[in-house]
Amino acid sequence: MAKYVGVLTAGGDTPGLNAALRGLGRAAQDVYDMRVIGFRDGFRGLMENRTLRLEGAALSGILTMGGTILGTSRDKPHKMPIGSRILDMTEVMVQNYRQHHLDVLVCLGGGGTIKNATRLMKAGLNVITLPKTIDNDVAKTDITFGFDTALGIATEAIDRLHSTAHSHHRIIVVEIMGHRAGWLALGAGVAGGADVILIPELPYDVNKVAEAILSRSREGKNFSIVAVAEGAMSLEEAEVYRAAEKAVEEAKDDESEAAAEARVAELDLAHVGHTMRLAAQLEQLTRLESRVTILGYLQRGGTPSAADRLIATRLGTACATYIEEERYGVLVAVRGEGTRPVPLPEVAGRLKLVPPDHPWVQSARFVGTCLGD
Repeated sequence: MAKYVGVLTAGGDTPGLNAALRGLGRAAQDVYDMRVIGFRDGFRGLMENRTLRLEGAALSGILTMGGTILGTSRDKPHKMPIGSRILDMTEVMVQNYRQHHLDVLVCLGGGGTIKNATRLMKAGLNVITLPKTIDNDVAKTDITFGFDTALGIATEAIDRLHSTAHSHHRIIVVEIMGHRAGWLALGAGVAGGADVILIPELPYDVNKVAEAILSRSREGKNFSIVAVAEGAMSLEEAEVYRAAEKAVEEAKDDESEAAAEARVAELDLAHVGHTMRLAAQLEQLTRLESRVTILGYLQRGGTPSAADRLIATRLGTACATYIEEERYGVLVAVRGEGTRPVPLPEVAGRLKLVPPDHPWVQSARFVGTCLGD
């Protein structure tokens, strides 16, 4: 009997989503004779039962397209805005899943999507997730699709900023995405030859950063490029943040967890504008003119790289095989040139962070890059 597959894309849009949908859709239908429907705009589309048949023309010509033909949202099944209220719509999603006689729901997303998919699994649904995010921070997978494209964009931006920094004898501070993980800022900083790289995993001392810039100036180097992950923090900020995150981890019930998460959200809000404040601090400490460039959503847009198309296609087609084998409740992880199904409980709520002794960190230090620590 043919299997019925539902699929959605949730969280931030990422290069390679359409390639993954195409790989999954074609393999599922052409190889395994499955029926595939997509839900529009993430978990909200599943709740509202808004669908798109993923077959034939819908999958044609999308391999090179950025974004996602299904649309996306950051809605959570158990905390969904409905009018003026926040409601748990999990049961409605379960009913829609059953209405379509689905055998499995495939969720393409990052950490938040994986946590939400795990909740639906606990509610009785068969789910599989595919790891996408430009942050490359999903646990238990070698890489996520979207990362390579964003890395290339951020590196090219740093390349271009070198000429302006050199011409005007300035400090150029470039903000790169990455709230919790610094893979993107670190990789682009090393590849682009940034003089300072600041990432969340290595809290910085602003005085050490200023001294590194002044040292370059004394050597006759009249500009500096500072690559900053949006989640980079000073030593003082990191201490407060770690205490808040620890409270979330140690919460004993939903009420205490909600209070701890509210505190983390409050700190996140206070962190907005951090890069601008850092640039002002460096200007004051060094007496050198500074300018800020925030790459923002530019890093998520456009045509996916060849590497991301390959990874996304591999994951999508592997997912179809796992569905055929009824290997549910897993993340389809990249392992070398192949894939591996990893149980969702081993992934949900975990992040893949940059280890302090990672080879990229060591390489940055060896070429004289200041990491602020």
